[in-house]
Amino acid sequence: MTPDTLAAAALPPVPLTVEGASVLHQMMRLRRPAWRALGADARAEAVHEASAALSQMPGTALYSLLGHKGDLMFLHFRQDFAELNRVELDLARLRLSDYLEPVSSYLSVIELGLYESTAKVYSGLAARGIQPHSEEWNREIEEVLERQRQAMAPRLWPEVPASRYLCFYPMDRRRGETKNWYTEPMAGRQRMMHEHGMVGRRYAGEVRQIISGSIGFDDWEWGVDLFADNPLVFKKLIYEMRFDEVSAVYALFGSFYVGLRVEPAGLGEVV
Repeated sequence: MTPDTLAAAALPPVPLTVEGASVLHQMMRLRRPAWRALGADARAEAVHEASAALSQMPGTALYSLLGHKGDLMFLHFRQDFAELNRVELDLARLRLSDYLEPVSSYLSVIELGLYESTAKVYSGLAARGIQPHSEEWNREIEEVLERQRQAMAPRLWPEVPASRYLCFYPMDRRRGETKNWYTEPMAGRQRMMHEHGMVGRRYAGEVRQIISGSIGFDDWEWGVDLFADNPLVFKKLIYEMRFDEVSAVYALFGSFYVGLRVEPAGLGEVV
């Protein structure tokens, strides 16, 4: 190995990240036979109560799901997990919840990966002779992260985009016998993520993407939310991304959920 290769091998393999809002997706199925069995007045009262509650929940959006995977999806952006727990309990106390059956959920936090910054920061600290994970190393890393948190605050703490359509799916990086994302050198992962990101940038005016990290929180490693007014952009973007190396070789995808935005006042039209 060259001296540069040896130096790179000694650096931590984990890229820096900054985290923001806590995110919960709740996918529900309406128990229609029981719902229809209610009188019209009782249904109207339940819808009115739920609509009023949703209108007082900033950071929560409701979607009418397409297909067999559910009828409704609640998307919550909150400050922390405690606030997510409160909104989940608040929804469970509504009369409408007696007729909603949970079919899936997803817990995560909005995450921005700092691959390019990581390489520069790690190399700079190493060049100064600062040992990885030492007190001085950790202090300087935290200073970098705090600057990034402030600079990226609008992306870390967004409102739920008002777009008409949402596409949500979870994903992993492959950890198989022959291909393992987590054994790839930092430089290789940085290059592949840069190429991957360049595809997304071409769709910047058509779709809003929010990535959330879920390692240790849910069954997959990341959640991806795509927001757009034209759902065809989901197909085009994801299809094009399948051809870049990071997706073609290392990506595994979970179930996809697509829904239409429903304002609280329109709840009665979808139940």
